Amino acid sequence: MDKLKAARGIIYFFLGLLVIICFVPFYMMIINATRSNSEILRGFSLMPSTNLIDNYFVLDSYINIWIGFRNSLVIAVAVTVLNSYFSALTAFALVVYQFKGKNAIFIVFIVMMMVPGQLGLIGLYDLSSTLGMLDTYWPLIIPAIAAPFTVFFFRQFLVTTMPMSILESGRIDGAGETYMFHRLVLPILMPAIATMGIFTFIGSWNNFLFPLVIIRSPRLYTLPIMIRQLQGSPVAQNLGAIYLGVAISVVPIMIAFIFLSKYIISSITAGAVKG
Repeated sequence: MDKLKAARGIIYFFLGLLVIICFVPFYMMIINATRSNSEILRGFSLMPSTNLIDNYFVLDSYINIWIGFRNSLVIAVAVTVLNSYFSALTAFALVVYQFKGKNAIFIVFIVMMMVPGQLGLIGLYDLSSTLGMLDTYWPLIIPAIAAPFTVFFFRQFLVTTMPMSILESGRIDGAGETYMFHRLVLPILMPAIATMGIFTFIGSWNNFLFPLVIIRSPRLYTLPIMIRQLQGSPVAQNLGAIYLGVAISVVPIMIAFIFLSKYIISSITAGAVKG
């Protein structure tokens, strides 16, 4: 028992150390967002300074960061919702129904997981240009419907957690397939949806290359593009303003982790206990 307590104490110590290591960069970013350029150059401080408002006005004088914040939020939310819903629908079909070519379709999903998304950038640009969708958000949102890894993750989750007897009971009671998907399958999938949803949201929020190629109008710029514009601008001389812009861009991600962390843990531990 003493050895077990000692081992547990060591594990907790290293976990706590890991938490501190992960938290320090965020803390430095927030503290530096409140400091002046000269204070930042003098070195790191544990205490915030009084230049937060000045840094914000410097940042706001060059870019309207809240417009970029809104644009990124609209795209990220739309991508997350479409990705989660249609991937869940596809995974439901692959698990529940038997049809010709089912295994071939699943193999295609696995193969597509290995293909970097950047390889489709030129094709997406040409297709968007042909359809007249350049300088709009549609080329950034619609492709999210096809998400091979999300479908694969949801399928594996359903295979390990969803008893087929639930659907059979629903059919006996006269429930339709659509009704069972929305009322039975989606609640079962919620931990997996939360897990993949947060990674999808982060990926869309931080997406820089695709919006840079597709979007041309400054009023439609996403937050990563606006932050990138600060390099080489007069604002780049004010490190506090740069830190503040980055800190603002991180806020939604932190909020998403705070509210969805319990679902992520549920997803990770699903199927870990024998029935």
